[in-house]
Amino acid sequence: MNRGRSGVDNLIEMSPTDSCHDDINGYHGGPGSRHREAACHDVCVETCESLNTSMATLVSSDHSDEDQMDAHTLEPISSLTGFWKKRALFFKFRSRIERQQQSKDSVFFRDGVRRIDFVLAYTEENASKQGRKRELFEANLQKAGLQLETEHKSESEDGNTYFVKIHAPWEVLATYADVLKIKVPFKASDIPKKKTIKCLADSFRLPDHIMNPEPDYFTATFNKDKSDFFLIEDRDTFFNPSTRNRIVYYILSRCPYVENESIDKDKKGIKRLLNNGTYTAAFPLHDCRYWTRSKDASCESERYSLYQYWAKLSCFFKEQPLDLIRKYYGERIGLYFAWLGFYTEMLFVAAIVGTLCFVYGLSTYKDNQWSKEICSEEIGGNIIMCPLCDKKCSYWKLNITCNASWQSNLFDNGGTLVFAVFMGIWVTLFLELWKRRQARLAYEWDLVDFEEEQQRLQIRPEYESKCTSRKLNPITQETEFVLERTATDLVGKLFLCWVAVLFWISLTISCIIGVIAYRLAVYAAFASFMKENAHLNKMGSAITPQLATAVTGSCINFVTIVILNVMYERVAIWITNLEIPKTHVEYENKLTVKMFLFQFVNYYSSCFYVAFFKGKFIGYPGGYSYMFGQTTKLRNEECDPGGCLIELTTQLVIVMTGRQVWGNIQESLVPWLMNWWRGRKNRCQPESLYTRWEQDYNLLMFGQLELFYEYLEMVIQFGFITLFVASFPLAPLLALFNNIIEVRVDAWKLTTQFRRPVASKTHSIGAWEEILSGVAILSVVTNAFIVAYTSEMIPRLVYMYAYEPGFTMKGYINNSLSVFKIEDMPLDSRPEADEIPPWFNGSITTCRYPDYRYPPGHVDQYTHTLQYWHIFAAKLLFIIVMEHVVFFVKFFLAWMIPDVPADVKDRIKRERYLVQEYLHKYEVERLTNRIGANLDDCTCDEMDDPALPRHQGFSENLYHREDGSHLAKRYGGDV
Repeated sequence: MNRGRSGVDNLIEMSPTDSCHDDINGYHGGPGSRHREAACHDVCVETCESLNTSMATLVSSDHSDEDQMDAHTLEPISSLTGFWKKRALFFKFRSRIERQQQSKDSVFFRDGVRRIDFVLAYTEENASKQGRKRELFEANLQKAGLQLETEHKSESEDGNTYFVKIHAPWEVLATYADVLKIKVPFKASDIPKKKTIKCLADSFRLPDHIMNPEPDYFTATFNKDKSDFFLIEDRDTFFNPSTRNRIVYYILSRCPYVENESIDKDKKGIKRLLNNGTYTAAFPLHDCRYWTRSKDASCESERYSLYQYWAKLSCFFKEQPLDLIRKYYGERIGLYFAWLGFYTEMLFVAAIVGTLCFVYGLSTYKDNQWSKEICSEEIGGNIIMCPLCDKKCSYWKLNITCNASWQSNLFDNGGTLVFAVFMGIWVTLFLELWKRRQARLAYEWDLVDFEEEQQRLQIRPEYESKCTSRKLNPITQETEFVLERTATDLVGKLFLCWVAVLFWISLTISCIIGVIAYRLAVYAAFASFMKENAHLNKMGSAITPQLATAVTGSCINFVTIVILNVMYERVAIWITNLEIPKTHVEYENKLTVKMFLFQFVNYYSSCFYVAFFKGKFIGYPGGYSYMFGQTTKLRNEECDPGGCLIELTTQLVIVMTGRQVWGNIQESLVPWLMNWWRGRKNRCQPESLYTRWEQDYNLLMFGQLELFYEYLEMVIQFGFITLFVASFPLAPLLALFNNIIEVRVDAWKLTTQFRRPVASKTHSIGAWEEILSGVAILSVVTNAFIVAYTSEMIPRLVYMYAYEPGFTMKGYINNSLSVFKIEDMPLDSRPEADEIPPWFNGSITTCRYPDYRYPPGHVDQYTHTLQYWHIFAAKLLFIIVMEHVVFFVKFFLAWMIPDVPADVKDRIKRERYLVQEYLHKYEVERLTNRIGANLDDCTCDEMDDPALPRHQGFSENLYHREDGSHLAKRYGGDV
């Protein structure tokens, strides 16, 4: 294969007269070469004459600080070396002139015809260390049919980086399109587009050429032997750039870099060469700068269109150009943005209902009877509460929790129950409607039959390199790579992998327990500190020790979450690599399960603790429960006086909001700063010399797991707004605001800060769909328990309908607080003398605590009352009823809503029918033409059977042709 030559290579390979026989791009011959010879000769003469002047100037300037040499000394030196210096400067200047003439945004070889499908880069340092591997690798690439053109390091702005440009000619593209079963158009679609009601104003819409960059076609799997069956107008543009770079990467990932592949089977693939430093980068090119169109008219400038209509934050209210995203980045990335956009659209409904529930809480803010009783000086001011901790906490009056009680009512009201039931139905609609949307995209993007093909076509090179034998696939009847594993090896690796996962999950739970211990240890310190500081003591109604402990504990928990995430990420990738998954999909699914299990525990464990454990196992003043036993003196944590629900809301807001803000900073600021630092030197260079491959080389690499982290971020958010949404109805609204920004931040980052990723296909969002379904089912259970056990809704309803004749809430506070005799309190639990408030005197003999226990002096004193068991039964009944109702509605909706729309089913059937019909007609026509050509070449004077007419003899000959095969058999099966 011809390779491009530049810099020093040109000087070595070319003779002094070669340049006058090359075209302007350095290639020999071609039309008009004789005219260029004469022109080149004139240019050489003029250039050499001008170089004499330049040389003299250079010599004088280079020796301006040295002693001047006399003319007699310079003359012989000039006669010996002048020719070669002038020749070298000529080619150097000519190279720079060529670069200036070539557009800085060019995505073509120097001939301006062959498109650059991939770029490899390596530096001067690894050029000498790994030179042999690179030479063998590039030689094998050329044997595979790829064409290479190398840019010498002298042509790069840093003077240290070589660039190898790769072009895949038609023969290679057609061969591997057949291997990869790529679908291509064979007929324009004759199905009229379904008329949709324009529910969006024109200001929300994008231009039609952006939303629909390609016409609608019927497609079929490409077959190289039947290339004339497909709609091929121009071979150079038939496969779009994303398909081309996908094919080239498929070759790169399997190309060996040794002479004998059978000996060193694992030494192959661009990934290994990147890891061992042979190459520093491998990437397809963006088609232009993102802020301006390419000057080359043949370049699509799709990156510019994506930036203008999609990646700008000012486009947050517009629809996404999903077809253009898919065309430029591939189906895998397109499907992610389709899912994210659909999820954001569905959040609009949840956010509206959640906001209405919050407004309902605001409207009843001053109407709840229990808050009025707490704030009342006659009721709340006369109720003396027992200490909340040992020694350092004193007796306190109930009315200091007045503000917390009002705040709690914003979320702990009747609207909470309605919203919890609604979210159980909403999540079902979201999943079922997404399946329909995904099915439509799968058809439109030719992914319908991809699921069956991906197992064979997406085998990981890492898996292939470990395989030692092949095995016949009973389904496809083709040999496949098989990794032979012993039972001991398999069980050992699985055991190691899952032990590591369980260890890190246990470590996360240990950190949560540590945060709980922190809360218990510093609560008394906060109480004492606030008492000693008068200005804080005045704010006691707004800032309580419980609130201060909860906020600081939540912040510490969030920092712990971030640190553990960074550490576990490396472990999860390592143990997944140990398992050696067969396909890319299998690899991602295994990693997804491991990462999500850990993230689930890491992010949600603190919320589960506050919702279902905090304040539930504290005992009573005469028999408190202690963490790790009474010797630790860490009494189990009680809820905030306003209730555990307000604490759960605080925890949810801090963790969820903190994660979203931190995630957006990481996704936008960090890539921008890294690219700014890496490209700081090249910003001073003229744009005409800053080539397309150098611009992309200075961008960040889009890693294999970048999209995985984007999914993980959104699924964790999905868990927050579904698992604990009963405690905070505004969670969907916060998620909506975040996702509107998230779509544009991800788009901006992908379009401007990252190299163009290699296009890849997938038929669905993979394991995330199953995870979302699992979270949806679990959310029904968690919200039912939050309403029943974390909020005060059930105890209030039981009191109103069973213990208050007037069906009002009067007296509820007094009824919900039990009485304890101070004399029965152990000495270790009593407050110290200096902690007792001035208003407390000897006439006060009892204190109150939230529980349903018999008072002192009763035959069953300090044991649970009958009302406690009534409330307990009501809670269980509520959980059972709510779960069954919501689950029934969920499964009914799932049964009612088909996963694939009816019109999509019809289109799939129509396309399959046309493929069979057109292929049949094509085969018949091709066979007829071939037989007709054979008859024209036939010189026989007599027919095989003179008694028969000529057309009957032809029919018999047609029927018995080619190894005795019959046309009936030939056309009897599917074509």
